Amino acid sequence: LLEKMADVSLKEAALIVGVVAACYWNSLFCGFVFDDVSAILDNKDLHPSTPLKNLFQNDFWGTPMSEERSHKSYRPLTVLTFRLNYLFSELNAVSYHFLNLVFHVVVCIVFLKVCKLFLDNRSSVVASLLFAVHPIHTEAVTGVVRRAELLSSIFFLAAFLSYTKSKGPDNTIVWTPIAVTVFLVAVATLCKEQGITVVGICCVYEVFIAQGYTLPVLFDTAVQILRGKGSIPFSMLQTLLKLIVLMFSTLLLVVVRVQVIQSQLPVFTRFDNPAAVSPSPARQLTFNYLLPVNAWLLLNPSELCCDWTMGTIPLVESLLDVRNIATLTFFCFLGSLIVFSLRYPGDSSKTVLMALCLIVLPFIPASNLFFPVGFVVAERVLYVPSMGFCILVAHGWKKLSNKSVLRKVSWVCLAAVLFTHALKTLHRNWDWESEYTLFMSALKVNKNNAKLWNNVGHALENEKNFERALQFFIQATQVQPDDIGAHMNVGRTYKNLNKTKEAEESYLIAKSLMPQIIPGKKYAARVAPNHLNVYINLANLIRANESRLEEADQLYRQAISMRPDFKQAYISRGELLLKMNKPLKAKEAYLRALELDRTNADLWYNLAIVYIELKDPTEALKNFNRALELNPTHKLALFNSALLMQESGDARLRPEAKQRLLHYVKEEPQDANGYFNLGMLAMDDKKDTEAEAWMKKAIRLQPNFRSALFNLALLYSQTGKELVALPVLEDLLRYYPDHTKGLILKGDILMNQKKDIVGAKKCFEKILELDPNNVQGKHNLCVVYFEERDLIKAEKCLVETLALAPHEEYIQRHLSIVRSKISSLSATEQSSLPADGTTAAEEKKKNFQNLKEVKKEHKTTQTAVDNSKRHSENKKRTEKNNMGKETPKKSTKEIKDIEKKRVAALKRLEEIERILNGE
Repeated sequence: LLEKMADVSLKEAALIVGVVAACYWNSLFCGFVFDDVSAILDNKDLHPSTPLKNLFQNDFWGTPMSEERSHKSYRPLTVLTFRLNYLFSELNAVSYHFLNLVFHVVVCIVFLKVCKLFLDNRSSVVASLLFAVHPIHTEAVTGVVRRAELLSSIFFLAAFLSYTKSKGPDNTIVWTPIAVTVFLVAVATLCKEQGITVVGICCVYEVFIAQGYTLPVLFDTAVQILRGKGSIPFSMLQTLLKLIVLMFSTLLLVVVRVQVIQSQLPVFTRFDNPAAVSPSPARQLTFNYLLPVNAWLLLNPSELCCDWTMGTIPLVESLLDVRNIATLTFFCFLGSLIVFSLRYPGDSSKTVLMALCLIVLPFIPASNLFFPVGFVVAERVLYVPSMGFCILVAHGWKKLSNKSVLRKVSWVCLAAVLFTHALKTLHRNWDWESEYTLFMSALKVNKNNAKLWNNVGHALENEKNFERALQFFIQATQVQPDDIGAHMNVGRTYKNLNKTKEAEESYLIAKSLMPQIIPGKKYAARVAPNHLNVYINLANLIRANESRLEEADQLYRQAISMRPDFKQAYISRGELLLKMNKPLKAKEAYLRALELDRTNADLWYNLAIVYIELKDPTEALKNFNRALELNPTHKLALFNSALLMQESGDARLRPEAKQRLLHYVKEEPQDANGYFNLGMLAMDDKKDTEAEAWMKKAIRLQPNFRSALFNLALLYSQTGKELVALPVLEDLLRYYPDHTKGLILKGDILMNQKKDIVGAKKCFEKILELDPNNVQGKHNLCVVYFEERDLIKAEKCLVETLALAPHEEYIQRHLSIVRSKISSLSATEQSSLPADGTTAAEEKKKNFQNLKEVKKEHKTTQTAVDNSKRHSENKKRTEKNNMGKETPKKSTKEIKDIEKKRVAALKRLEEIERILNGE
């Protein structure tokens, strides 16, 4: 490439670099907007963990080419450059914009080299400068995702330059440049599909420029041959050979491309391109009218819009439509240029011909002539055609400036055009600063495009400004009443505003607009796949009502019947079936989804949740591990697999559980649950100092963290720091006055350490106010009565306690001791229980050991996740009897985890519920 630019002087290159930098410096301050979200932010193919082969199996947006919802845009080399950006700067938008700017500079310099083949040096620089500053290129340069245009253009021009060297001395064929051309055409096509059109330009160049034929000469030669009065000249045979090689190579590329898309065209709706589904003559009249519209954007780029779909340009439905005059004028002008360039010899006609080729041929894929495209007008597709336009303008300027009368005027006009275009480009860049600024600027140009109203609503929705977003979504439904997506947006926003009735009404309107199934015709071929999400959204809404779960399931099954490969329907149905306590059916749904996509970490995670429901922790852990193999940073899999390992009681799994929790807190440093569970693991390993540090960190992040407060107090009480535990318990009971275990532990410390019998008594009485049948609290109150030497009251209390737990032997024994004490008091007064041979103080200490909730025997872990807020509790205890006899409480363990996953867009999980508890 450098060799081909050898005759571009350093001064010219520096001038172009300076002009481009002056026009596009502010693009570095823009973010990821519009299609950048799908192609970059949500595209897993950019991540280093994704195999490189996926780039050649998926479309531009990261969707497998084999899937029907694929856009069929196959641009793996462009995605590779995004991946390189990600490798060096991850999602730092500045680096992506900077690389786009560099590519635009390269295109301008290579274009200057091409111009010098047909224009003089000064005119070539003018054409290149006009191309560099033209505002129509803002979308291609400032929109990161439009890098495909830039890369394809570089190899497009390089392929053409290579072909110009294929003519040797005495009109011989030099095959090396042709081979290089074919290779560069393939590379250009792998950047963007329109790269293949350079072959047509090479063919025109070969016939009319390299060989110098004109249309009359070709016609006369053909007539002579047909009449048998002559043979085909050798030079013409060589030309035919070169053209055959080029065309055969192109055919091979086309065949490969068709194989890649598996002979399927992408699915577009009438909203994307209304004319494509219109009847004749509206379809032909509208498509023809779009040609002068594109030409006008090149001539007068004053009103630019990022999206020209839907109702932006009304259909031309009649021959009497005044817009047909513009179409007729355009074709007359274009026809006259074609006749001039093909009929007459000379440098001027050759320049015009090549300019026309650059305008017309690269535009053909976007013209709807051979297949429908997903837009009405797109400024980005004018990037290469504008090269031909710039050559025409520079050629015309050269003609004017050569006339002495118009020389000054031509220079003034040129300066004015370059300055105004540069200023417009600089100003236009700011529109791409954010999605809100981009779509608001588009609405200033066109208010009849419902998609723009929807996109402004999405931008506001991302900022949590739901009330204002709703206004834009409603406006979209008014502009385009049959826009299914707009009604879905209204429904979703009502849901976010907790207006479920209005949300359901909007979803039902969207559902009513869905086309009916035609027997024998594939449903998905007539509607945008994302519109099927109306069934998912409506089902997700109504399943919040426990009485409508079957109705929600019916909606999921309806979506699946319409599209058996609708993965999201299986996922959502699996979540619902878990909620309906049908884990086996949920397992079937997830396994079916995994048949469609075995590389989806979320699916393996969901299946792990099902196995937890099925009481199969071994299989659950295997599936968690599978999810982490596919996505090592899967937060929920890291967190819940660590909890599962912790709950297993297997000491061998604790180191791995700790590593996963450390990884989790690295990903979620503000989530107190990660630190809390690290503390619980440390308590399991008898690492008291480490456990204390983790618990304190959890409490710093979440001062009212119930379980962290209690277990920190429990840790202190186990390690002989009961007085340190007391203020922690005070904090716990300030937040949760009805925390029974906290009250028991506080009463224990007050009784044994502070000798505060009154305070302890208040704690136990508070427990019985909350739960009159709490055996532990009532038994401990009996001990208080005993300490107060009120033996009659202690006896009555123990009788009542025994009635609550008649099989507890220690209560029976303590009752007999108290009764024995009462009978012995008539003879002498004692301060201890001689039956045990211990002092009252020692017995009291034993009595309250049962109050401490030690970690050894039992734990309760609860995790409930709703959106981004997660609360997790781990409680562990060991019971000892009041009078010194250890009576472990029977334990059970149950793990529950029900997960909700968000639909769209973004593709995000919302864990509903995870409960690991025991009594």
